[in-house]
Formats: sequence, C-alpha cells, structure tokens
Amino acid sequence: MAQSLTFQKCPTVLPVRFPDKIKKTHAKNAILFAGMTEAEVIEGAREGDMDCFEALYHQQKRRIFSLCLRMTSNHAEAEDFMQETFMQLHRKIGTFRGESAFSTWLHRMAVNVVLMQLRKKNLPIVPIDETTEGDEDGTVKKEPGAPDDRLTGAIDRLRLQRAVDELPPGYRTIFVLHDVEGYEHNEIAEMVGCSIGNSKSQLHKARLKLRELLRIDRAVKANK
Repeated sequence: MAQSLTFQKCPTVLPVRFPDKIKKTHAKNAILFAGMTEAEVIEGAREGDMDCFEALYHQQKRRIFSLCLRMTSNHAEAEDFMQETFMQLHRKIGTFRGESAFSTWLHRMAVNVVLMQLRKKNLPIVPIDETTEGDEDGTVKKEPGAPDDRLTGAIDRLRLQRAVDELPPGYRTIFVLHDVEGYEHNEIAEMVGCSIGNSKSQLHKARLKLRELLRIDRAVKANK
C-alpha cells in the first residue's frame, strides 16, 4: 500500500517516524543517515524510500521557507508555498537526473511554485511597462540590472528587509531572484515569462524604489 504524505502547517516541523533500523543523525550537510551520503539519500528518495525523502525535507526546509518568505513577505503564505514545494517534490523527485545540484533543482521548483500562485491570485509578476526611469537627481543612468553600490555596504539588514517587503510584488520578485538568490537575467526571464530587457528594467526600478523607501525611513527616524 502506498504511503500517504501529510505535512503539518508549520515551517519547521514535519511528523516523521524513522524506523529503528535506520539511525537518524543531525549532521548539517552531507551525512543524513548513518553511513549514507546525500547522493545516496537522494537516490533512495527517487526510488520511493519515504525515510530518505523525510531526511531531505529536514535538510532543505529552512532554506525553502526563507526563499518563499522573501518572495511573498507573508509568513502564512510562505508556509503554504513551502509545503506545496515539498508536495511537488514528492511527486517529481523521480525526474531528478543530477544535471544540477539537488538544492538548486529544488530551489527552482520552489520559485516556480511561488510564481504560479502569484499568477493564480492575479498579482503582477512583472509590470507591463518596460521603460527605464532615471534617478531624480539627474545622475547618469546605469545599464538596468548592473550592480548598484548604493544598495550595499552599511545599510541595516532589518531596514533593508522592511523596504523589500514594501516593494510591489512584481518588483520584489525580480529583486529577490536577482540580487538575493543570484539568478541571471536570462534565467529570470525564462522563469517569469518576460524578456531579458524587461527583467533588467524591473530590477532597476526595484532598486530605485528601495532607495526611495530607505530615504523615507531615514527621514522619519531623523524627525523623531
């Protein structure tokens, strides 16, 4: 009889029952079970071993939840999307061929889950307008998507995260995928269904909006 897969609505807890014959370890990385490498556990999960699948869940859950939270800025939605990602993994892990790192493959699956849910809610993944705006102070515009030194360095992480949370969903998606998760514009264009130029343009606009939000934040604090 096939085993059912039941997740609790929680980003860090999954009911698991490991058989006595397999000793679960708490190593952070390669060794998930005593005497088994990550590659062996992945292969076991591909072959339908639920204990191996649960081990992968425990290894990857925090990173996937963090990704979903950064993309949605909503704790409850991030939990739901994380759970949906692992449900899809349960159905599709047999298709993993090792052509990329497992974590990269799962990461992309989580991104696609979030993007699919945004589309279902009719939230804009990428705004239609592809024009590029200049800085209001008249400085020369950089190529959209180029590194922005003004958003690096001594910015308090908490302030920056609050500003990212306030970005419109489309801007936030591109910013998180490129500046946080490290995807290239051609990869982002493929994932969200836009042109490379559109991805670069929206990243540029997201950075402009972030600078505006951070300026407002500093002004509010200065007036207190």
